[in-house]
Amino acid sequence: MALLSSMIRGNDPRADDPLLLLGRLDGRLQGSTCADIFLARSRLEGACALAALAGVPIAVRDLQEWIAGRTPPPRFTEGLNDPISVAAIFHIALSRDEGLSDPLAQATLNALRSVLDDRAEAEAYASSDLAHFGPLWRHVQAAADAPSQTGDLLSIARRVFELASLTEAASTGSWDVVSVDGRTLNLPPRDRGRNWLIAVATPRMLYRAGFTTRVIPSFILLPKYLPPSPTDLAATMAQVIGRTAQAGLRELDAIERAAARIQFGLQVTKRSKAPLLARLQLSYPGLRPGAVARLLKVTPQGARKLLASVHSHD
Repeated sequence: MALLSSMIRGNDPRADDPLLLLGRLDGRLQGSTCADIFLARSRLEGACALAALAGVPIAVRDLQEWIAGRTPPPRFTEGLNDPISVAAIFHIALSRDEGLSDPLAQATLNALRSVLDDRAEAEAYASSDLAHFGPLWRHVQAAADAPSQTGDLLSIARRVFELASLTEAASTGSWDVVSVDGRTLNLPPRDRGRNWLIAVATPRMLYRAGFTTRVIPSFILLPKYLPPSPTDLAATMAQVIGRTAQAGLRELDAIERAAARIQFGLQVTKRSKAPLLARLQLSYPGLRPGAVARLLKVTPQGARKLLASVHSHD
């Protein structure tokens, strides 16, 4: 309990203190020229974490293949009886970042949607999921954005428990459905895990509580099933913050090294868009000419030439 209290208040921070690690990552992102690449990858990592909570585990590579136009949404063609479509989860995760005041986060969202229209994909592949979960997600988001009295992990944990009560399944009395021939059927609502809906909002709750200066989408924090109390959850969230922040710092280091190699490896003119394309491919490998043309505002022929010039230096 003393360790949790220290982590929540920020007193006597250690080198491996979860909140200190989170602060280091957040501070690094403020000055890094690769913050856009990191946020783009973080958005995909967060979506994968949400999918695991929802019972449809996927990998970042699966999302990248979909974004690049090589496959339909992950798991869609595998004949699996999934509780929800990845397309719906991805769309709801991206909708969290709409309207953020952070121009860099908005720019990375716009770039992603220039390649993959998550709204159209969700309508095509997950319209029933949107009808089922969309109104509840909007309710949860509004409640999550309500002002909090204190900016500590325990207050966020308490808010999570409040939100959990909003996502409980309907009462038994609402299960009765009258069929076309007049029979009354006992049809329970879809009993799907709903913690992932709350988890969508946790990066934004960290931001609004002052733990970060921007929304970092990979900080999902929640387990599949909530522990007995907000205090227990706060301890769990602190542990996840530490692991996620350490992984984020390692990833940012790797991204910056890769971006530096791009800068020195490509022998191009200052006006060339090849370095920009190479940076984009750090987030979305395998981009096709049509997507490159939209992103970089070049002709399809120019996009093919850019792709060829970048691939020749791989």
